[in-house]
Amino acid sequence: MPVTLMVLAAAYGAAAGLLIPRPAHRMAVEPEEEWRAACPRGHAITGVARGWLGPGRCPDCGAYGPGVLPTATVTALVCAALAAATGARPELAVWLVMAPVAVLLTAVDWRVRRLPDELTLPLAAVAAGLLGLVGWLTGEGGVWRRALLGGLVLGAFYLLLYVINPAGIGEGDVKLALALGVALGWYGWPAVVTGGVAGVLIGALYGGGLILFGRSGRKSVMPLGPFMIIGAFGGLLLGGAAAA
Repeated sequence: MPVTLMVLAAAYGAAAGLLIPRPAHRMAVEPEEEWRAACPRGHAITGVARGWLGPGRCPDCGAYGPGVLPTATVTALVCAALAAATGARPELAVWLVMAPVAVLLTAVDWRVRRLPDELTLPLAAVAAGLLGLVGWLTGEGGVWRRALLGGLVLGAFYLLLYVINPAGIGEGDVKLALALGVALGWYGWPAVVTGGVAGVLIGALYGGGLILFGRSGRKSVMPLGPFMIIGAFGGLLLGGAAAA
């Protein structure tokens, strides 16, 4: 059963990953700019949901933002790993819903150093709502309330970092922390601490490496969202494995 579940999760992740390049290209703009309505070569983006959903490659020239193969591969591996760690537990469905959005956020933040509210805030709401449904179906209402508190605690932690160092932490990072904290909180406070601290440490190590090798200066802006997501991903794997 675990192998079958991993294969199904990987297939789902690959299919979802194929759709990521289009919205990643559209959302990778500066805060004052509107979402892109054309591919890099000027062909209009149309289709389902005003062009948000559809093939990850422009039908006219094949160009968008990130490549289809990398996004499909990464999303497939993430979903398979979550399935392997969590097993056939009901919260796996929530992680599989969140995973493609997390990959999309990573792609956007890496390209333009920002996390759109249109993704971060709905992700937190979806995580809270779906985990609430899981808690109601399984009779684990207390676990759900702890998950909500986890979101508030991790969000407050990043808000404190933002107040202390607004040049290094963005408002989008604080909003993303709400969603990640809700997910991690489902597995308890050790998962919240592990996932939250891991994200900060991995980001700090990456930034330190860039400075050490002369790739950036101390005041250079780097994306923190991808490292927050990687840290939370590790926390979910450990939490899921412990709960399985």
